[in-house]
Amino acid sequence: MSNSNSGQRRRRGSDQPTLKQVADTAGVSTITVSRALNTPERVNEATRKRVLEAIDQVGYVPNLVAGSLASASSRFIAVIVPSLANAVFIEVIRSLQETFEARGYQILLGNTDYDLDREYQLVRTFLGWSCSALVTAGLRHSEACLGLLGHWDKPIMEVMELGDALDLNVGLDHQEAGRCMARHLVARGHRAIVYVGACLDRDYRASMRFTGHREVLDATGLDAPLIELDRLGSLAAGATGLDQVLADFPEARAIHFANDDLATGALLHAQRLGLRVPEDIAIAGFNGLALGQHVTPRLTTIQSPRETMGRLAAEQVLRRLDHQPVTQRQQNVGFTLMVGQST
Repeated sequence: MSNSNSGQRRRRGSDQPTLKQVADTAGVSTITVSRALNTPERVNEATRKRVLEAIDQVGYVPNLVAGSLASASSRFIAVIVPSLANAVFIEVIRSLQETFEARGYQILLGNTDYDLDREYQLVRTFLGWSCSALVTAGLRHSEACLGLLGHWDKPIMEVMELGDALDLNVGLDHQEAGRCMARHLVARGHRAIVYVGACLDRDYRASMRFTGHREVLDATGLDAPLIELDRLGSLAAGATGLDQVLADFPEARAIHFANDDLATGALLHAQRLGLRVPEDIAIAGFNGLALGQHVTPRLTTIQSPRETMGRLAAEQVLRRLDHQPVTQRQQNVGFTLMVGQST
């Protein structure tokens, strides 16, 4: 589904595919391609399927802006995130929106639900509306999506993590964040530490943090057991995670949760079970959400600077739209270890 190969991520920009290229690839006329897109009922199913396959193959995006507006500059910037239920992305969106709106741009917002195929469909739609720029949460995209973006000649900003970006990139080092928390737990004297995440194939940044966590524990000669839940971060899932740790790893004395929702849910559940935190079980999270800072004991976590990330990302996009030089294509916003009383 995803691809991080730098050669395949390289953008070609100005050679945007044309309707004629689609027609040549499908072996039909340009009129047939137009009909397949605009009046599909006038084209037989086999021909339409061949046209759609050709569109994907060449990376063609039909322009959805009609008539004289087709060549006009759009004042829309597309923003695509994996969840609208997660406060982390809401804060990034708000910062992007405030910065863009101050310059007269509006955002078009899309939610993928952590589905790369859904992201591809959103990208096709937004690019068809002649957006001025695109912001995506994450560097992982399907091969089809990479094909589309490789032909697009407008600014692309990928946020949340650092890596081999298509164009512009603002984020943080998630493996280092995982190492940081693991080092903290080891320094606290914990030796039986379990990492708890959820749906790590979709929430791959949590998987990156586990990789860093495991590196530290391996270097210290400690086991690095992992529990993967089948529900994304929530208070209820955090309670389930604590129960599973207690059942599967009764010797555990510390739990490194993939996010604050899980960690806070576990902390509250520990109190219901009569467990002392951190004396009986230490609990740590990630994100630095306000919720974890208003429970007792206060949650130890890593704060990601989400508003800063959104603002810097928007400023870089605006510089590109203003045809100003962008000397730093990638910016590391870092993170902060917030030591509470839960570890």
